Amino acid sequence: MRRMNNNNHRFCFGDLILLLACSSSRSLAIESELTLAIVKPDGISGNYSSSIMHIILQSGFTIQTQATLHLDEHTVTTFYAEHSTKSFFPSLVKYMTSGPVLIMVLEKVNAIADWRTLIGPTDARKAKITHPDSIRAMCGEDLERNCVHGSDSRESAAREISFFFPNLLSGGTTLKHDEL
Repeated sequence: MRRMNNNNHRFCFGDLILLLACSSSRSLAIESELTLAIVKPDGISGNYSSSIMHIILQSGFTIQTQATLHLDEHTVTTFYAEHSTKSFFPSLVKYMTSGPVLIMVLEKVNAIADWRTLIGPTDARKAKITHPDSIRAMCGEDLERNCVHGSDSRESAAREISFFFPNLLSGGTTLKHDEL
């Protein structure tokens, strides 16, 4: 590690970060953000959950909470209400109710964009060509059966997290990853 000399004070780069972070007048706080991740029924039935969770943790995310649920039609139609007028909506509802899903709240600086990058393009066929190392390339089949979901904005993340974990964003208590 390279040492720097500044006004006869010797410190390394790590010390500089610590010094800046601890400065009360000029604190450089970097805030992490939360995003919702869902391993869809094909990801669960294909036994990809462990691999996906390993990728998540290796990519620097923290899993704040998680739940494995078998969603009913009402829950799916409410969660995906923004797509209710689209032609694929009935098959989306059938697909998302076809088996259990793993729902996770992920935390990291730049979590939303980083998770979206990690999962790859929505169409798993395209992901296999353009993003072969993505999660959708690994376990998705096509545009509908694409294995995973990720929030696409801060607003969507807040809405989606609140949908499945209403106490998490309101300051209430909810089960953490290691308590499940």
